[in-house]
Amino acid sequence: MSEGPAGGQDSRRGKEPSAGDDRNDRHDGDAAGSDTYDLYRRGLDLLGRGSAAAAAQLLERAAAAEPHSRSVLEALARAQFDAGRYAAAAGNFRRIVEASPSDDYAQFGLGLALARTGDPGAAAEHLALAAAMQPDRRHYADALRSVRATLRARSQAAEPDNPERKLRGI
Repeated sequence: MSEGPAGGQDSRRGKEPSAGDDRNDRHDGDAAGSDTYDLYRRGLDLLGRGSAAAAAQLLERAAAAEPHSRSVLEALARAQFDAGRYAAAAGNFRRIVEASPSDDYAQFGLGLALARTGDPGAAAEHLALAAAMQPDRRHYADALRSVRATLRARSQAAEPDNPERKLRGI
């Protein structure tokens, strides 16, 4: 995915796990760890080339081997989102948010995935957190505005005696 889940710039593109991560993504000398890392790298490559469904398959295998790896979970959630598997993406972004509530990108991804699953109320909460943490990221604010507009429209549609609707002749 060359962009974030909503089409904004993805600041994490090509991000690799680092030795300083508490995620323990790569185990030097450990065959299983290097296999997991290979799955992760191949999954990122497929994701970058637009093959989200294929990337998700590889990244699911990597996540099974490294279930606590934030890097792998994030890549998997991004692939699932791009493949249209919004509920699965929401689940993986939620796991990251639960482990690290200050992860603005995970909050953003969770918000977008929840919006796509039809839960704009919950989506607005996570998007508001992401936008508050990174006010300079326009795509965070744009996504929040969009979800809030959906909530307003639904609220107005549910109010049969809404004066604004009468003014517009609806």
